[in-house]
Amino acid sequence: MDRTVIQAVVMLIFGNNVAILSDSMIKLLGSHDAPFMFAFMRQLSALVLLLPFMLWLRKPLKPSQLRWHMVRSHIWLIGSLCMVLSLTTLPLATANAVFYAAPLLTVILAVLFFRERVSFLALMASVLGLCGVLVIVNPGEVNGFVVAALVVAFSLAVNNLLIKKLPAHHGVLETLFYTSVFALPLGAIGALLEGASWNWQMLGLALGSSVFVLVYAATCVFAYRAAQSNVVSSAEYTGLVGAVVVGIIFFAEQPEMRFYIGATLIIVPLVLLTTLQRERPA
Repeated sequence: MDRTVIQAVVMLIFGNNVAILSDSMIKLLGSHDAPFMFAFMRQLSALVLLLPFMLWLRKPLKPSQLRWHMVRSHIWLIGSLCMVLSLTTLPLATANAVFYAAPLLTVILAVLFFRERVSFLALMASVLGLCGVLVIVNPGEVNGFVVAALVVAFSLAVNNLLIKKLPAHHGVLETLFYTSVFALPLGAIGALLEGASWNWQMLGLALGSSVFVLVYAATCVFAYRAAQSNVVSSAEYTGLVGAVVVGIIFFAEQPEMRFYIGATLIIVPLVLLTTLQRERPA
């Protein structure tokens, strides 16, 4: 049994369900009028949370290979902006179903740019997962907010793969810190141009969202460094269960039958893939 792969899968399952709590903070905004302000507040909150640990552990505040950290941070910012647009307009479960196109994109991009070998089972799990997303979304109802959710998925996939470009000696803490800090200038400029006023309630939601999303990002850094993307990325689909539960309990959302059909196509292949992986000898 490959314990590293199993640990990576468990971390992704945990991280994706924690991420639902971050999404809930965004949904509580109730409006997408100030996406730059919220994204800036979230990045600033992450900086405030992480900086004391960086100083305490005497981690370098300027990284080596600055370029890839800069790229990842700005992709993360774009994803954050689109996340505000999609989560404040789409049902929580629907938005997350689109976000979970990310594992499929991760597998495809891993093959194209990192030459990872994809097993038939991993490929089938990804294809069935995409079919599940299409069933849930219904292509005939696609609008700009669904497209924004797809941009979120793409940003997540790219950022997960770019982890492999970062120096191996950069741990989870440094990676999260650099991702947060380098996007601050552009986020601040966007917030100023947006013209939204400072809102303490929004700051509270941004802080809560930041805490949960940092946990999610940390699990991704661990998982995608520990195992091949095409083996573990399907574990991210399990957050759909959390999205349904939170949506029903806190936002009075009632998913249609097509959601459950699509979710089955997403989750069942994951369970089979993980079970077979667990049974392989180490």
